[in-house]
Amino acid sequence: MNLKVLKLALLLLTMTAIAPPTWAREGVEVGNNSAFTKLVPAEQVEKGAGQQYAQMLSQANEKKALAHKDHPQLKRLRAIAIKLIPFAASWNPRAKDWQWEVNLIGSPQINAFCMPGGKIAFYTGILDKLQLSDDEVAMVMGHEVAHALREHARERMGKSAVTNGVARIGGVLASAFLGIDPHLTDGLARGGANLLTLEFGREDESEADLVGMELAARAGFDPRSGVTLWQKMGAANKGAPPQWLSTHPSGTTRIADIQKNLPKVMPLFEKARRGG
Repeated sequence: MNLKVLKLALLLLTMTAIAPPTWAREGVEVGNNSAFTKLVPAEQVEKGAGQQYAQMLSQANEKKALAHKDHPQLKRLRAIAIKLIPFAASWNPRAKDWQWEVNLIGSPQINAFCMPGGKIAFYTGILDKLQLSDDEVAMVMGHEVAHALREHARERMGKSAVTNGVARIGGVLASAFLGIDPHLTDGLARGGANLLTLEFGREDESEADLVGMELAARAGFDPRSGVTLWQKMGAANKGAPPQWLSTHPSGTTRIADIQKNLPKVMPLFEKARRGG
């Protein structure tokens, strides 16, 4: 690795380690966003995501796999999203300006995702095979939205920029704190990463579980449904993670983490259910 790139990596890791703690708040605690997100402009990532999402929808439509706006399951997904989205901006201020979309694709895959910029898609397989309740759908959707809000794709692209030495190094401190010249990493953001197939690590998945659970609870969906969701996931995949999380922690681990954090989000759910 180039010495200057290595120094930048070490600086970013140091910034993450010494980042000031977040203010005390109701709900889960996951800390600050990774400093590596600073390496890739958010606008570029979201623009690239929008283009890839539109291409995916076009391909699905050509195959007659894109659900019509009157499809009952699509209406259901959009109704759940309407309840979740108002709570997104508290995790990422950019979310209030995102052009949110929710679409349903006919496919047997047990799959769902939310791309940067609020581009959500579900596959019919996850709804039909798992027979998800609204609460369980909200947990899945909250998890996927959390990836976008916590900018996990942008983080991984930033790490890739450092690891591969594609970023030109200059004014390291200014870059780290004020943002890097978009020309340094626009190749990654525009087309260098397939945001539809980008995989996340264990830490990202655990974080998305917790943030997603809180989003669902604040929207009035029972966070305890995360337990039944992962039980269904395990049964459908014979104990192995489903395709959309194939490289990540087992359902048993996720259930334990969810149960551990339920006391932090149940009051939010009860409050939402009371209309408070």
